[in-house]
Amino acid sequence: MFLPIDDSPKAGSFPRITWLLIGINMAVYLGVSLPFGWRPPALDDPLLAEYLRMIGVPGPVSYDLIREQLTAYDLLIFRYGFRPAHFDLLSLFSSLFLHAGFFHLAGNLLFLYIFGNNVEHRLGPLKYLCAYLFFGVAATLFFALFVSGSNVPLVGASGAISGVMGCYFLWFPRNRVKVLVLLFPFIITTLMIPARWVLGFYLLIDNLLPFLAFGASGAGVAHGAHIGGFLAGLGLVLVTNRLRLARPVTAAANWSTATPCSPASIPQAVALGELGAASRCYLELEQSRQRKAVPAATALALGDYLMEQGEHKAALKVFRRFIVDRPTGPGLDQAYLAAGKLLLQQPRYATSAYHYLLAAIDLASTPAIAAEARAGISRIEELQRRSGRPLLP
Repeated sequence: MFLPIDDSPKAGSFPRITWLLIGINMAVYLGVSLPFGWRPPALDDPLLAEYLRMIGVPGPVSYDLIREQLTAYDLLIFRYGFRPAHFDLLSLFSSLFLHAGFFHLAGNLLFLYIFGNNVEHRLGPLKYLCAYLFFGVAATLFFALFVSGSNVPLVGASGAISGVMGCYFLWFPRNRVKVLVLLFPFIITTLMIPARWVLGFYLLIDNLLPFLAFGASGAGVAHGAHIGGFLAGLGLVLVTNRLRLARPVTAAANWSTATPCSPASIPQAVALGELGAASRCYLELEQSRQRKAVPAATALALGDYLMEQGEHKAALKVFRRFIVDRPTGPGLDQAYLAAGKLLLQQPRYATSAYHYLLAAIDLASTPAIAAEARAGISRIEELQRRSGRPLLP
């Protein structure tokens, strides 16, 4: 058995929404699922006859048989779980907080604990909560596309959590996941595995292959919902990244209106010492092809200038755009290093800084760049140790 149990590095902020969601799911299980699971269904419940027809009981059934085979929780799931053939807006959300049993709940909450922290930190608490609910709804509707006539209720938070994992896959490619390996009695150990390997295995082996072989809900598992949630997470990241790159940033440096802003005017402004004007112009270029027309050395010089002026947000925007616009070529290692250094100035962004600095080490064109990036990594390790959550096993 291979079981993920933790990830590294973790964001420095406390993931209060992640823990709130964990608490709500546990409260529903302890306060609703368990008590109702021990009760027999009420014979006068109008859902009982509909439920019996759904499971294929053609006629009257004795009360003793109902007590032996059914519980009040079965009817509760039938009412508040999402049934594709009986669309209901309430059940679209209530189904996200109901689970079929303890192990179903425990597995979902473990994955939410592992992957929710960094994604919540990246989005912010309110946006993260909205995204979680969006992932759950998207996963449920994606599942329903393939079983539109089904009256079997879908329950569980796994679709929403799969969306969180989709975000994690794109935003934290260099993170690692601690995996418990249990091949009892021969092997009992833990391994640190790249996050994308773990999440790729989850998507392809645990869900896509069973989905193709057995359908959207093969073996009682909603593989279609897991895939739909993961795709929703990937989509949200792609849209968010595009909006973030397109959002204008105003540098504090003075802007001269004497020269029209264009890619060709930026090197001229730099040559004349008008770095403030040049940086403002560069940040106003909305299209990647326009920014790529500016020489790489010039773009890096503008980022360095904004750093020196204390315009850290604008400088970070320059370096991030440089990385996106020029995934290969000269200066990429410098851009990663500079972005990592900027993020490292705020401990709450240590996780993001870690990824940029690792990329700088991988791409380093000089020993000095590699050494500076390693120094940043060492500082992050020290921050993690002080917080009680070591970066490395």
